[in-house]
Amino acid sequence: MDKSKTFLCQVTDLKENSSKGFSLNTTDQADIFLVKRHDQIYAYENKCPHTGVSLNWQDDIFLDYDELYIQCSVHGARFEVETGLCVWGPCVNQSLRKVETVIQSNDIYLPIPLDKKNNS
Repeated sequence: MDKSKTFLCQVTDLKENSSKGFSLNTTDQADIFLVKRHDQIYAYENKCPHTGVSLNWQDDIFLDYDELYIQCSVHGARFEVETGLCVWGPCVNQSLRKVETVIQSNDIYLPIPLDKKNNS
């Protein structure tokens, strides 16, 4: 196991036009989520640029009903999946913060280690 990065899930764990959230359980990292669109993986912090609240409606539900946009659960702002740019709502032209990921074989990683034992 490579301790220089943090395993999140496998690419095949995400269906097309689906999302999945991850709790990192660290004091200095926000929760993140992944979206799969056109066989590409997009990763963002789970934080609305307008109010700072979590975006998801329920566990792993970050997309709108039509699965076209990432949608904020609080005020309905919609963000482009590919860019994170808000295209509708109170934070138009603001963006979600992208998170770097690494894909090796079928595995998706954060390129940083998260030592959950040392987050006091």
